[in-house]
Amino acid sequence: MVGVPGHAGGGRPSDATVARDLENFDQQMMARALFHAARGQGRTTPNPMVGAVVVSPEGVIVGQGWHERAGDAHAEAGAIDEAGDRARGATMYVTLEPCCHVGRTGPCTARIIEARIARVVAAMTDPDPRVCGKGFAHLRAAGIAVDEGIGERDAARLNQAFTLVKTQCRPLVVLKAATSLDARVAARAGERTSISSMQAIRRTHLLRASVDAIAVGSATLLIDDPLLTARECRRVRPLVRVVFDRRLRTSPAARLFSTLAEGPVIIMTGPSTRRVPGRAAALESAGALIVETASIGDALQRLIEWDVSTLLVEGGPVLHEAFVVAGFVDRLHLIVAPHVLGDDGVKWLGSDVLTPSSLSRLTAEPQGPDIWIEADVHGHS
Repeated sequence: MVGVPGHAGGGRPSDATVARDLENFDQQMMARALFHAARGQGRTTPNPMVGAVVVSPEGVIVGQGWHERAGDAHAEAGAIDEAGDRARGATMYVTLEPCCHVGRTGPCTARIIEARIARVVAAMTDPDPRVCGKGFAHLRAAGIAVDEGIGERDAARLNQAFTLVKTQCRPLVVLKAATSLDARVAARAGERTSISSMQAIRRTHLLRASVDAIAVGSATLLIDDPLLTARECRRVRPLVRVVFDRRLRTSPAARLFSTLAEGPVIIMTGPSTRRVPGRAAALESAGALIVETASIGDALQRLIEWDVSTLLVEGGPVLHEAFVVAGFVDRLHLIVAPHVLGDDGVKWLGSDVLTPSSLSRLTAEPQGPDIWIEADVHGHS
């Protein structure tokens, strides 16, 4: 059994006390593993974010690791390498079931068995069909004790994008909007309007750096002509930019095409019969990838081809409403500025499109003069 700090000397504690203290210790160590896993945000796609901690029988942390990017060592291997011989007889806390198949790296279950680890505490089962319980079975067959479910809720949320790709063949969708106090996104139709403070804009770029792709509608592209890049922050993977444009209204001269070094630009469009003659060829010459899709769901599935596990939908309100109505919004980031734009302003969403009852884990905090609201979206298919 893993030694729990606080039980040296002073008489023999009861079995119930030992069990309770071990559970608390397990939770503390899993929280540490989850912290390390989150360091991989925006880096690991198409792999999950994983953290691992190795603890000696005396309750001492002897190894820690996290998966930094696809192709690099997995978290378990990193933690074992750091622990060295001290991994023998230890407990490993890992946020996801260890893999048991050969990919770009060897199976983590083999490394765990070779290191003579005595116990594995895992937060959740790997949804990848190549693993999905087989990793646990492999460890148990080797005589290693396996406990599942500690920190499962937090681990599942951390890797919700990975799970959606494996189970529904679509990325996690994060909807982000900036509105005035009266829920307007622009002063009037067709007018570019600056709403967010500099503090909120900086946080927006950090949000962009944490996702795999950014999406906008054609109207937003025509009005704002955005670059759709993550600036003033470090990013290690290409950033996919997606334009939903059924009629191919996008201009080949859009500033977006000056940023192709940042990542591909994909235009999701409708059937070719709705296109402006010659526009597709002009956009492809500018560097666009033209993809015909039948629906939002179809477009999301196609994005998997570009290793997109998280999609940030930035605007505008027509595209936002289409995503909400189609049932493909998983999280919401809403910036509310402390001013009113008035009745001439462009309204964000109708009051019945995204209701409070469909939100959970709602938080709100100041971001300069603005309020940054986050929530999980549920109650859809």
